[in-house]
This record gives sequence, C-alpha cells and structure tokens, in this order.
Amino acid sequence: MSDESPAFPWPPRSATGVGSMPGTDPAEAVAVILGELPDLPHLPELPARGPGADLTGRTAAMLVDIPVELTAGRWKAAARPGRDQRRAAGLLAADLDAAQEAAADRAGAFKVQVCGPWTLAATIELSRSQNPLLADPVAVSDLVASLAEGVAAHVAEVRGRLPGATVLLQFDEPALPAVLAGSVPTASGLNRVGAVDTTVTGDGLRCVLAATTAPGLVHCCAADAPFRLLKDAGARAIAFDLSLLRPRSPGEDELGEAVEAGLGILAGVTQISERSVSSPTGQARELVAGVTDVWHRLGIPLGGLENQVVLTPACGLAGASPAQARAALAGCREAARLLPELIEESSP
Repeated sequence: MSDESPAFPWPPRSATGVGSMPGTDPAEAVAVILGELPDLPHLPELPARGPGADLTGRTAAMLVDIPVELTAGRWKAAARPGRDQRRAAGLLAADLDAAQEAAADRAGAFKVQVCGPWTLAATIELSRSQNPLLADPVAVSDLVASLAEGVAAHVAEVRGRLPGATVLLQFDEPALPAVLAGSVPTASGLNRVGAVDTTVTGDGLRCVLAATTAPGLVHCCAADAPFRLLKDAGARAIAFDLSLLRPRSPGEDELGEAVEAGLGILAGVTQISERSVSSPTGQARELVAGVTDVWHRLGIPLGGLENQVVLTPACGLAGASPAQARAALAGCREAARLLPELIEESSP
C-alpha cells in the first residue's frame, strides 16, 4: 500500500481488542478499554456472567422474530420469547449503559461485536431437533434476514447512545471454516452437516454486512480463515490470529489480495503469557515484526501499513486474568504507537 491508501475508519497507529474481557463488571471493563485503547475502543463482552453473555446468546437477543431458549446448556430456536432471551437482552443493555455513561461525549471510532450468521447457525439448534440450525437451509435464510434486521437496530441504538462515535460493526465467525469444510457436527456427534458452498456463505455475509452503514469487518480466529470470501462478501476489514497464518500458504496469498485491495487488517499479535504482564511494552518489536515479516513475504511495501493495520490480541481475553488482559491491550497499544519507527528499522 502507498500513502495514497483509502481512508480507514480508525486513526493511524491504532490498537483494539477482539471483544471479550475477563470479569463480570461492565463499568470496570469499559474503563480498562477506554484507558488502554484510546484510539479504537470496543464494547466489552463478559461471558463470565453466564448464559446470555456468551457469543451466541448475546447476539440471539438481537434477533427479530426468531425466539431462542436454553435447553441443557445449548441455545435452541423456541416458540416464543422467554426469560433466557430477556436475560441476554438485559446483559447487553447493561453493557451499553456502561459504555454510554463512560463515553457518551467521546468522538472517534468505537467498535461493537456480534456473532456472524454462520457461527450463529452452527451454534443454535433447530426447535424440532438437536441438530444445528445450519442443517436447514430455509431456517438459515430466515436467520440471516433476522440478524440483518437486528444488527441494524443495534447499531442505531449504539449511535444514539454515543452520538459522536463512528461505529464499526464486527461479525465474529470462528465456525466459518468448519461450515465451509462440512465439519460442523450433528446432534449425535456421529455425522456432520454438509459443507455450505462459498457462494451461499458469501451471500449470507454480504446481507448482514450491508444491513447498516457502519463499516463492517469479519473476525475469524480459527485456522484457514477464508480471506478471499470475506473480501468478496464486502467486508471493509478482516481480523484474524496472525500466528495461525501459514507461510507461503493459499491463505497467505488470499491475505495479500485483501491487503492490496485496500481492506483494513486487524492483526492478532499478542498471546497471553506471564511475560506480557511483567513487561507489557517489552514485546513491541516482536509484535510488529510478526506483521512486517508477512508483508515482506508477500512483497507488499510497508508504506501505509501504520494506517491499514490495527494491532489486537490474538483472540478474545475472556480466559485471561484481569492483569493479563490489561497487559495484552497495553502491549498492542505500545506496539501500534511504535509502528512507524519499527517499520523504518525493518525496511530493506
């Protein structure tokens, strides 16, 4: 990329989080995020609060005309809305209240996250069986339309609560590679739901990405993230775990296409470790080197990288300690701040 790269919906040298954080207090999580990620904060997700705060339940609360309920610890399509869905909606409202109280007067980019349609279809069961909704193409089509309507309302609410913010909408799709590969298990676990064609998956993603004017990005922290599919579906940016990118693989080539096409790149670079707690800024050079090494392999100039690339933890931080989570965010922020200097040092 050159200095004439298209504008991205975040400031240069930005860092952000993937979404989830440890703990159960949304006000505390918001305070940490605003403190450590001033250029691109995000709405925290706190799955430690239990059902309804998890990825599937949180987004199921946004669905329009598709009620869900918990059965034996799994989300399932239901006949009517019930307490499980109301609880999920209440937890999301509490998160939005905390963000509004802390950042109502804030201007600039602000990211929110929802479960993508294909991961949602793989993790919600059909009402009439224990098979995932993914097994029924008609149910999937209804889910995609419902999710599109629900996320449009969600973005509108966030904009109303944070009127000065530029809202970014992230779709989390950890199950997408399994959907494409036909490896999502049926209820018995003995069989798998058939692979879904890339045209169908791309159309589903395109529908939800186009449902709102918020810049849309897709996050996939699984191996073999389908970068070309995400680009073709209209994602403005893609987010992934850099450590899972195999050198000189088809995936790396597809990433190169996305970079050259001008997509934003949210590169997951920080792994959780005791070292990150003891020296949150000491790994900055290593974090940046992970990105510049990929750019060198792809033969892409480093100019503009500080605008196009946002540094993030490798995945969500729900399983980290509070100290580890804060250190991971601080490490990303410090590495992003040093990007111009470290890019210059790594240039041939």
